[in-house]
Amino acid sequence: MRDSEFMQAALDQARAAQAAGEVPVGAVVVKDGVVIATGRNASISALDPTAHAEMVALRAAAQALGNYRLDGCELFVTLEPCAMCAGAMLHSRFKRVVYGAADPKTGAGGSVLNLFALAELNHQTQLQSGLLVEECAALLQHFFRNKREALKATAAPLLEHALRTPESRFADLPDYPWQPHYLSDLPSLGGLRLHYLDEAAGPAALTYLCLHGPTSWSYSYRSAITDWLRQGHRVVAPDLIGFGKSDKPKREEFHSLGWQRQVLSEFVERLDLRQIVLLTTPWSARLELAASAPQRYVGAQWLPTAPAAGFGDDAPYPDRGHRAALRAFAP
Repeated sequence: MRDSEFMQAALDQARAAQAAGEVPVGAVVVKDGVVIATGRNASISALDPTAHAEMVALRAAAQALGNYRLDGCELFVTLEPCAMCAGAMLHSRFKRVVYGAADPKTGAGGSVLNLFALAELNHQTQLQSGLLVEECAALLQHFFRNKREALKATAAPLLEHALRTPESRFADLPDYPWQPHYLSDLPSLGGLRLHYLDEAAGPAALTYLCLHGPTSWSYSYRSAITDWLRQGHRVVAPDLIGFGKSDKPKREEFHSLGWQRQVLSEFVERLDLRQIVLLTTPWSARLELAASAPQRYVGAQWLPTAPAAGFGDDAPYPDRGHRAALRAFAP
């Protein structure tokens, strides 16, 4: 394997970290041309400030070799190591460290300081920077841009004629690790906040656009999302207004298929989705979404029924007031 292939393996770990809600940084440890350990950021899930991708990887490598010294090993990581990780690498006796994107705030491989260049230390590790830098940097930039947008959208005021489900209702949902995204400035929304998932955002061979049924929300696609991401596709799953994590107008007469169609059309334009495979149910097919911009769509997968109901489908609807859309669109 070449260096670029090892860094691609580290990028796979970074994407797995992002899917788990962590900062997308990944690392692999290589010995004699073979990956012996992998690691991804896990500080949030592990409640461990030291669980950086590099630390996770080098701990796994030490276990695999049965030795705390990692002589002859090389580490590939998508982001420039911090001082903690750089120190651990030097103590581990790595032969070489290769990183992708620079970290101008905490980087200890040349950006803020360079621990690897200190001749006074009793071990010197070869350092290489900038491998697949554009891919590594783009992953981080996309992650933090989405976080900023999510925070901005979360601060959008709740309109008097709508309700917003408390986040605590979604805290214990299994198999739903993805970063939330919000929009409230589409013309048709009128200030309402729309929630959506957007995984593997960016250029992709196919984009799966998942439209839920009249009694479900994006959570019902959780298993399929994992499968499509594994196949390398982009997956976008909005919650229609009145459903899921989106705002919920209180009056049934507010909700209509025509208005939902307009919101979704603006949504597709805003995200500039292309090569779309539309996932639709008999109910959402009535929206005729592809007709608004047929050049963006390459096909559809028709589901004979709505995705299977199960635990979590009721999470967005703590009381009758939150269920106006469900009543309006009841079969």
